[in-house]
Amino acid sequence: MTATRVDAEVIRRLPKAVLHDHLDGGLRPATVVELAAAVGHTLPTTDPDELAAWYFEAANSGDLVRYIATFEHTLAVMQTREGLLRVAEEYVLDLAADGVVYAEVRYAPELNTAGGLTMNEVVETVQEGLAAGMAKAAAAGTPVRVGTLLCGMRMFDRVAEAAELAVAYRDAGVVGFDIAGAEDGFPPADHLAAFEHLRRESVPFTIHAGEAHGLPSIHQALQVCGAQRIGHGVRITEDIVDGKLGRLAGWVRDRRIPLEMCPTSNLQTGCATSIAEHPITALKDLGFRVTLNTDNRLVSGTTMTREMTLLVEEAGWSVEDLRTVTVNAVKSAFIPFDERKALVEDVVLPGYAAAL
Repeated sequence: MTATRVDAEVIRRLPKAVLHDHLDGGLRPATVVELAAAVGHTLPTTDPDELAAWYFEAANSGDLVRYIATFEHTLAVMQTREGLLRVAEEYVLDLAADGVVYAEVRYAPELNTAGGLTMNEVVETVQEGLAAGMAKAAAAGTPVRVGTLLCGMRMFDRVAEAAELAVAYRDAGVVGFDIAGAEDGFPPADHLAAFEHLRRESVPFTIHAGEAHGLPSIHQALQVCGAQRIGHGVRITEDIVDGKLGRLAGWVRDRRIPLEMCPTSNLQTGCATSIAEHPITALKDLGFRVTLNTDNRLVSGTTMTREMTLLVEEAGWSVEDLRTVTVNAVKSAFIPFDERKALVEDVVLPGYAAAL
């Protein structure tokens, strides 16, 4: 099949799947403004357009720690039941409007307890909001399925609690687990007991690795902790020289370990220099199972449509490439095989055929 170039309007219609997207990084600017006023939180600006620009500029520091610090304001408005319900519902509706048909949303329940909610109440409230959003999206003719990944914050001490919640709510919309937060100085193996518990309970998990910290973090995440996917993983290229894969890179490629890659976010945190030179293209061409993701839609000022368009315009991707990473994402989802297979065969592939 010859490679097919595609314009932005066609890309908007394509079915999409996203595995790496943070709930607290994807709020609507207007919602942040309204909820901040309701809870008395001071923002850098109360104009939604100016706030969106502030987020994007503040995150373009080239530093992961500063990037993470921009979440102060979104988290401030996610401490009440009302705030969480609204944010979760709007999250789903925004994905549906972007053509997303499957998503996994991640967040750390411990970061939403400052207003008095327990971690259990946070999980139940977010699930309620997500369900409301999915019902509305389906009624509007743009169905999207959203599963939840619960996160533990690797630099704090409640990772085991979050892992226990993932086990407790795995039949109520939670499909897996992750650890998030500053990588450097907080290796995955610090939380080995939590990962061993998840494995005993057959709960899948991904681990943020290979972004701020290099190959050792990827090695630990896979070979010590047993992750089924890697969040970001851009620095796996450090184990590839002139197209020759080292032992760790070969392990990742040959065992089809999914890489949750987030190009715009990586530019902001200094993990890549441009979309054209982002490792996702080289890794795709080498046969790695790469997936395309937004990471934080508000903070990065992005959508799945935008991420795809950037790769087409700046890295020379074809529609076949976009289809490949979409199928990769659905195949790598933390839902049962028959459900993944149905999504690929009944939704993704026909959607690409119809859009073209």
